[in-house]
Amino acid sequence: MSKRLFLYLLIACVVGFTIWSMGTTEMDLEKIRQGFFVKPFFGDFLLGLWPPNWSILDEVSWQMLVTIQMAWVGTLLATIISLPLSFVAARNITPTVALGATARFFFNVDRSVDVLIVALILVSAVGLGPMAGVLALAVHSVGSMGKLFTEAIETIDRGPIEALESTGASRSQVIRWGVVPQVMPLLISNFFYRLELNIRSSVILGIVGAGGIGFMLYDNIKQFQYQNVSMILLMIIVLVMGIDYISGRLRKATG
Repeated sequence: MSKRLFLYLLIACVVGFTIWSMGTTEMDLEKIRQGFFVKPFFGDFLLGLWPPNWSILDEVSWQMLVTIQMAWVGTLLATIISLPLSFVAARNITPTVALGATARFFFNVDRSVDVLIVALILVSAVGLGPMAGVLALAVHSVGSMGKLFTEAIETIDRGPIEALESTGASRSQVIRWGVVPQVMPLLISNFFYRLELNIRSSVILGIVGAGGIGFMLYDNIKQFQYQNVSMILLMIIVLVMGIDYISGRLRKATG
């Protein structure tokens, strides 16, 4: 098969799959027009957002703090679990090939389950509230942080390690003096990157009952309290922009 024929077939497949997908997902421009410009619900929703209800600022601020704390504790727990495992998973320093492969397989399995699914399972186990959100973030982040940490360790220079091994240093001494100093900036940078992602995720987790500002947002939407909703959305935007700026500066300083 020539390259030109292969390209035509590839384009035909992509176009065909796109058309099929739009039909399956019931994409309809008329429905979109009706929903945004004809039916009253969306217009009523937008009009109801103004003005934001500033009287709930204290409660919103408290829930924002709870959301940040959920992400912080969840990220810390994930770090405590994933960091030691990443030293086992890294191909260049793993104690045995089998252990390394097992650790990497665990990271891949853990990452494949979305945080919302984990949260739904944990809410049914420990009930509604921030603890379910913390555990969901921790469980889901182990795989992602383990992969990032493992990749950071695999990029280190072998020179210091070989120098230490030639002096008869133990495995723990090699890791302490040969590996950790090289990867520490990357580990800190990856930690802040994951913390930023977990703060964003913790907002969404509230929708499934895992506490924080997301739960407050969902609750107000259900009660048609649109002025409260606009206040919460405003604070979420401020939070995300602030976290994005601070996280970027910290990762730049430590990376």
